[in-house]
Amino acid sequence: MSSEPVPPGFELPLRLLSAFRTIIDELHERIAREGHPALRPTHGFVFQAIGPDGTTAVELGRRLGVSKQAAGKTVEHLEQLGYVERAADPADARRKVVRLTARGVDCLVRSARIFDELRAEWSAALGEERLRELEAGLRLLAPGDPFRLDTARWFGGP
Repeated sequence: MSSEPVPPGFELPLRLLSAFRTIIDELHERIAREGHPALRPTHGFVFQAIGPDGTTAVELGRRLGVSKQAAGKTVEHLEQLGYVERAADPADARRKVVRLTARGVDCLVRSARIFDELRAEWSAALGEERLRELEAGLRLLAPGDPFRLDTARWFGGP
């Protein structure tokens, strides 16, 4: 049993948020150096919500938990940056489908690699066993799909 005093309850969510920010900030520093300086944390949620087959602005808004207009504005911005494109839906020419461009896919591939590198760095710092215990504990306390696409909206974006 530890002789250290029990920290106040509010410290746990703040430490979890700080850990999240530490990883995401480092990801964005690295991805900027690899040719993607304009990306923001919310863009990763948008890329995932678009998915490999693309989606409509209405569906994108639903997946992200934002209005069609907010989703459309985000798509416009990402289109200007070269990460997404709009094209006619092959199943219904009246609809536009938003798809990732090669630049958007490149960003996702690089992000996945960087996340693996960051996890390896945390493993080196904590030890693999402690990191796996931490991950298992978080899965127990926060069960279900960890990929909440509406998280960006919860933080006030996109």
